[in-house]
Amino acid sequence: QVQLVESGGGLVQAGDSLRLSCAASGRAFSTYGFSTYTMGWFRQAPGKEREFVAALTWSRTLYADSVKGRFTISRDNAKNTVYLQMNSLKPEDTAVYYCACECKSCSGSYYLPGRYAYWGQGTRVTVSS
Repeated sequence: QVQLVESGGGLVQAGDSLRLSCAASGRAFSTYGFSTYTMGWFRQAPGKEREFVAALTWSRTLYADSVKGRFTISRDNAKNTVYLQMNSLKPEDTAVYYCACECKSCSGSYYLPGRYAYWGQGTRVTVSS
């Protein structure tokens, strides 16, 4: 099992920055190690489906086109934590942001929610214009 706890959301103005954190824990990491898991960030705006934001695999980073150049995903494996640095925030970035941990026995694209087995409870980000 894996537990994910997000933090760092809040209310900001357009153009501001926020850094989200996701602390991961669980027995699964004692088997494979946190560093071997692909971690992702998704978001869900009111009335919309959950959408991919960013992911960090063993060897590469992936971003949605809408956040490329503004958001940066990173991780601190010593702390079992993944971050999402969000700069130049826009009102359309308003959403609940979810951290996700991959399903190692699953196949498919890291851009899709089905590739992830564990989810945090979400942290709300509101960007005012």
